Amino acid sequence: MATITMNNQQLEVTNEMTILEAAKAHNINIPTLCHYPDLAINSDCRICVVEIEGKRMLPTSCSTPVQDGMVIYTNSPRVLQARKTITELMLSSHDANCTACTRNMRCELQTLSKNLGIDINRFEPTYKDLPIDDNNPSLVRNMNRCIKCGRCVDVCKTVQGVHVLERMGRSNEMMIAPAFNQSLNNLICTYCGQCANVCPVGAIMEKDDTDLVWENLHNPKKRTLVQVAPAVRVAIGESFHSLDDTVPIGKLVSALKHLGFDEVYDTNFTADLTIMEEGNELIYRIQNDDVLPMMTSCCPGWINYVEQHHSDILKHISSCKSPQQMFGALAKNYYKEQENLNKEDIFVVSIMPCTAKKYEAKREEFTDQYDNPDVDVVLTTRELEKMFRQMGVDFDQLDNRDFDEPFGMTSGAAQLFGASGGVMEAALRTVTEVLSGKPLKSLDFSAVRGMDGIKEASFNLKGQEIKVAVSHSLSNAEQLIQGIKDGTSPYTFIEIMACPGGCIGGGGQPYGTDSASRLKRMETTYRVDLEKDIRKSHDNPAIKTLYDNYLQKPLSELSHHLLHTRYYPR
Repeated sequence: MATITMNNQQLEVTNEMTILEAAKAHNINIPTLCHYPDLAINSDCRICVVEIEGKRMLPTSCSTPVQDGMVIYTNSPRVLQARKTITELMLSSHDANCTACTRNMRCELQTLSKNLGIDINRFEPTYKDLPIDDNNPSLVRNMNRCIKCGRCVDVCKTVQGVHVLERMGRSNEMMIAPAFNQSLNNLICTYCGQCANVCPVGAIMEKDDTDLVWENLHNPKKRTLVQVAPAVRVAIGESFHSLDDTVPIGKLVSALKHLGFDEVYDTNFTADLTIMEEGNELIYRIQNDDVLPMMTSCCPGWINYVEQHHSDILKHISSCKSPQQMFGALAKNYYKEQENLNKEDIFVVSIMPCTAKKYEAKREEFTDQYDNPDVDVVLTTRELEKMFRQMGVDFDQLDNRDFDEPFGMTSGAAQLFGASGGVMEAALRTVTEVLSGKPLKSLDFSAVRGMDGIKEASFNLKGQEIKVAVSHSLSNAEQLIQGIKDGTSPYTFIEIMACPGGCIGGGGQPYGTDSASRLKRMETTYRVDLEKDIRKSHDNPAIKTLYDNYLQKPLSELSHHLLHTRYYPR
């Protein structure tokens, strides 16, 4: 322990703490910009400077460890003036058209400026009118807003291991961009959106498709269908500061009806369908000595990564489409037939926690020969929040409504898709029962839960030991990939999700997502599963009816046509 004095208060802190950590532990606020939970400390912005007795310079609190006897001032006139000057310099090179920015009123630079009392900037504007990079379906880079904090570089390198973004140049010419300042469309970007999640000012954000959705909601010729992903429902409440940050699913359905959607469906239905198809594909591979380990295909960020970096292991990827795309295929085929509609009359919207889903929906494989996509538009959780605010939705005033049929009944296993390890656990519940012919004594596969980067489990299946592995974030996935490449992988089944924590930490989730919010969403996910009457995908009667009346059986010819695909080197 060390004894320090901060703002004339004597504090007991541990030696391993930085000054910033010590301040937070004692509810003393030190503002930051480049600092972000779960990322490396770079001290790039210097907003968090403090004054230490006996020191000439103002050190950054985020990178300076405490020492016994330190006397620290976090808000002395010298410190406040330094912070104000640094912030004004940032503002001078920043496009301050705040009302046109998606982060208006939620911008960290805007909040900092307000708290520091900056009403008029003493420095002349110096920012250049740089071109906006929006040549891909998922992300927009507007470097006129960039404050060069480096968060996006750190998350792309250290968390995802993709290395698309770099710091380039020096002094006031320094900029953050892909190599040679290329467009993201020309690079090996996975569109995971983690850069957009950590950006404090909206310099990187998801491509906004809300206007297109509004246009079709008011088109009387269109039947508008919307599906809601499991990770959305455990996060959307954070944006509206509800008491427990969880909006009841019945109120979420009501809110979507309030926006004008004709039918509101649950992506969990096709998550159950994914387990039926993927689980039976795994059983087929085990029983026929086919390619193992099999790897999940639900995450488009992961699929982008393996197509671009490791196309030699594509044979290990499940042929199943993601739940989003399975829903789209059913909507444009099964639903079309049931309602006697043309494909062109149906407009399918997905609400996803993910920016890569926007790219996935535009893939050629998921569009028919007439350029009619299975999923027309993907909105992130943040875009849905925007639409709710535009309509003045008040969740407290809404009644609970059920999902529409025929895609409304779901299992608890499907809800697990939102968390890292959830696809694995849902699959194990079905595969073990189908192969053993016996009901499971416990449905909880705790070994694949949690926030460890790589989780392993093994279980006995009819005398055969089956090993499985779960990974989240692409840098962790590399370890499992190398085991497959060098022939040492002991696993039968591997789940990989591109984003930290899985979909609950997706690139389109509410701003401020960190390890604490991911854990909270994960806990809610498992609580929803426990509260479900049906907790196994193969017990879902609506899924059974779909097979009996339309698909015939898992892996049937029609199932392969609608619900499976191939992935290619890119």
